[in-house]
Amino acid sequence: MCKDLRGAHDPAGAGSLQTCAPAPRAVQGTVPAVLELEGVAHRFGRLGPLDLRVAEGETLAVLGPSGAGKTTLLRLLLGLLAPDQGVVRFRGEDVRALDPAARRRRIGYVVQGGGLFPHLTAEGNVTLVARWLKWPQERIARRLEQLQHLARLPEGALQQYPAQLSGGQAQRVGLLRALMLDPEVLLLDEPLGALDPVTRFDLQEDLRTAFEQLRKTVVLVTHDLGEAAFFAHRIALLYQGRIAQEGTFEELSRAPADPYVARFIHAQRAPLERLR
Repeated sequence: MCKDLRGAHDPAGAGSLQTCAPAPRAVQGTVPAVLELEGVAHRFGRLGPLDLRVAEGETLAVLGPSGAGKTTLLRLLLGLLAPDQGVVRFRGEDVRALDPAARRRRIGYVVQGGGLFPHLTAEGNVTLVARWLKWPQERIARRLEQLQHLARLPEGALQQYPAQLSGGQAQRVGLLRALMLDPEVLLLDEPLGALDPVTRFDLQEDLRTAFEQLRKTVVLVTHDLGEAAFFAHRIALLYQGRIAQEGTFEELSRAPADPYVARFIHAQRAPLERLR
C-alpha cells in the first residue's frame, strides 16, 4: 500500500512524495507481546503513567516533539532506567528481574549519532561484545560479512575510525553493532535525525529493507511523521509524557483523538501542502 508522505525535508521533492507503507502484519491483540509497559511512570523523565505493548515482529514508531518522553521510554524498555511506578516486561518477565548482560544481548540499541567508540575502528566497534563473549573468529567474520552486505557498508569502511566515516556510514556501523549478536528486539533512538536529506533518504530505504528481511521486533523513536509512516506498522504519538494517540498512520490522520494530534499532523504536512 502506497501513500504520498515522507518527511518534508525529503529529497524526493514536493511533487514526488510517494512511499509505500510496510506490509500489513498480525500485531496487537493477536500475537504475544514482546515488550510491555503497564502503568509505567518515570518522574524525572516526565513520562507516564502509560500502557503500551509491542507485538512479535511489529515495527512501532514512537513519535512526538522534543521533551515528550520518547528517549526515556526507550531507556525504560532497555532497562537502563527503572520506572518509579508500574512494570516493564520483556517476554512477560519484569526487565528488572532479568540478568542485565543477557537482556542487552537480546535487545539491540542504536543511539543517536551512532555512539561509536572513537578509539576503535568500525570493525572493532561492531565486534566488541562478540569478542568479549569469546566468539570464535570464524563466527565473527561470518556474521560481520552478513551484516555488511545487509547494511550496504563499503568494504574499506570497516577499517576506518569513526572520525573518518561519513554520517551515513557511522549510522550503518551503529546498526551493525546493534545487530551483531542477532538480538530479538531492535530499539532505535532517532537514528537518522542528524543526517543530510540525501543520506537520510538512502538510509531510510536500507533500514526498512533490513527490517523486512530480519523480521525483528522494532521500536523506532522519531519526531518525523513521514518517517514514522514509512517504517512502522503502528505509531504511538507522545505528548507531555502521555500517549496522545496510538494506531496506524491512517487512523491518526483521519481520526485524530484530540486537537493536539490534529495540530501535530497538520504542522508536519503544511509546508508541503503550501507548495501545491
